[in-house]
Amino acid sequence: MKKEHYQTGLGIMSGTSTDGIDLALCQFSDTYEFKLLRFKSADYDRSWQKKLQNAHLLSGLDLLLLQNEFTLYTANAVKNFLKNNSIQPDFIGAHGHTIFHQPENGLTFQMFNGALMAAETGITTVCDFRSTDVAYGGQGAPLVPIGDQMLYGEYAACVNIGGIANVSFDEKGSRVAYDIGPANLILNYLAAKEGKAYDENGLMASSGHMIPQLAEELNQLTYYKKSHPKSLGREWIEGILIPLISKYDFSTSDLLHTLTNHIAIQIGKSLSDLSDTGVVLVTGGGAHNGFLIERLQSYTKMKVVVPEKELIDAKEAIVFALLGKLRLDEKVNTLFCVTGGRKDHSGGAVYLP
Repeated sequence: MKKEHYQTGLGIMSGTSTDGIDLALCQFSDTYEFKLLRFKSADYDRSWQKKLQNAHLLSGLDLLLLQNEFTLYTANAVKNFLKNNSIQPDFIGAHGHTIFHQPENGLTFQMFNGALMAAETGITTVCDFRSTDVAYGGQGAPLVPIGDQMLYGEYAACVNIGGIANVSFDEKGSRVAYDIGPANLILNYLAAKEGKAYDENGLMASSGHMIPQLAEELNQLTYYKKSHPKSLGREWIEGILIPLISKYDFSTSDLLHTLTNHIAIQIGKSLSDLSDTGVVLVTGGGAHNGFLIERLQSYTKMKVVVPEKELIDAKEAIVFALLGKLRLDEKVNTLFCVTGGRKDHSGGAVYLP
């Protein structure tokens, strides 16, 4: 009998909500069974949040300089994470930080210097997972669904509530996934008006009231009428959503209440064609928002399951470790049925130390 071989990968995720860098040390078998060995979320301080949030305004040279600074910052976080750790990763799978996402213009840019990371850590690094799919005419997103399928296939659907909410599920033997709509990016934007990084547990939202006219306008946004595959970026939030909300002179609590319900309604609609008795796994930062989860459960007949805190925060980083292993194994890690690209492929740039 062939002895099972194991590899250890470090998944790194920095989400659009700029809350921090997630580091997930995972062990994978040849058949892609996995074990999470260790996880840490390294929070960004306010200065780094501002750098990332304003990066799209920089000149080309300044953006490249920031990319190196960000990569060195991430490499330092990796070294601290692995300090006194008996297991050294065989590879790193890093998402980078999305600065531009415009698949309609044939571009997506996740800020990260893989060559610099490999040189700094001495670990083979896989990154830039989205560009190949965009080159094939796809959305370059979402990428997590293949991980949902391979690692969390027991759930009828997986929903991630990060800066943007997305969903993934099987339909007639094919994986379906797409960005649903806004989530923590807009909630954090509103919370910042009250001097807070986020609306903890949805407390401000729960104290507010619905703004019916705004709720109606939100639900009529053109994006929701598009068929999938489809994806969203910061550009849509800033160009469409914020100008719409800014027309309304209401309290922050009322705006948060309306937007939180809106997010829950749209997630509920994305689940409406699935089994009423199915179970949906909800992860990402929004899974910590008790009011949002309560509202979501009221808008779907499926059972909403929020796992333990570690999996809530680690799931995307775990999947990027998986994507890195699939790339190194030259196996498919991007599904055209999800992204709308011309074919399944193995995406990601590989940098050897």
